[in-house]
Amino acid sequence: MLHLCFSRGFWMAALTVMLVVLSPPLALARDTPPHFFFMEKFECHFFNGTERVRLLDRHYYNGEEILRFDSDVGEYRAVTELGRPEAKDWNSRKDILEQRRAEVDTYCRHNYRISDTFLVPRRAEPTVTVYPAKTQPLQHHNLLVCSVTGFYPGHVEVRWFRNGQEEAAGVVSTGLIPNGDWTFQTMVMLETVPQSGEVYSCRVEHPSLTSPVTVEWRARSESAQGKMMSGVGGFVLGLLFVAVGLFIYFKNQKGNALYLSFGVILFPWNSWWR
Repeated sequence: MLHLCFSRGFWMAALTVMLVVLSPPLALARDTPPHFFFMEKFECHFFNGTERVRLLDRHYYNGEEILRFDSDVGEYRAVTELGRPEAKDWNSRKDILEQRRAEVDTYCRHNYRISDTFLVPRRAEPTVTVYPAKTQPLQHHNLLVCSVTGFYPGHVEVRWFRNGQEEAAGVVSTGLIPNGDWTFQTMVMLETVPQSGEVYSCRVEHPSLTSPVTVEWRARSESAQGKMMSGVGGFVLGLLFVAVGLFIYFKNQKGNALYLSFGVILFPWNSWWR
């Protein structure tokens, strides 16, 4: 059995201890396969700094949680039938229970104090983009996506509005996704049937922001989009003609200036040769 154990960690990270077991323990069923995956994960949850701390010791078998110690409960509880023998075994060991209960202070609060100077005050502002999941005509069912990325800490509030009114129905979220660089991302989607002229907006509130960030998406028909693109194209073409005209004008002005200067310089020489 290979046991990877970490005694210290960052305050908000869920410490993951992975055990790759090559022979089945007695606590598991007799028909346990010769190779399986067991994971133990420690989590520290903080409320209002270290005023209230909750420690979770979670055991997983082949990706499914089977057993959990919750410091609010004070003992191990089985999540599935497979975890019942383990829960009974762990709860019979009073020294282990006392150690787990004490780790609220010795592990969670201890690591919070270590990281308090550089991690707790850290702030990273989110980047917000809004786009439809599908490119299709209006008046068809679509999914508007509000992508919020690169923010820290993980607490964020994302809300959808249509024409200034908050939308509660049809809102789904991916939940909080860690990026692996101490930032997070999430996507909050709104199921809707966009109508021409409607204005959808995604409003994001985060501790790093002094005020909420709002990004709009306007529902436009294909004809309206075509007119807008024609207008933009005409404007760009007009700017191009103006730039070319100014270039030719200043080039001619520069040529005349050179001609006059040479005339002034050469005039006395021409007079002398005459």
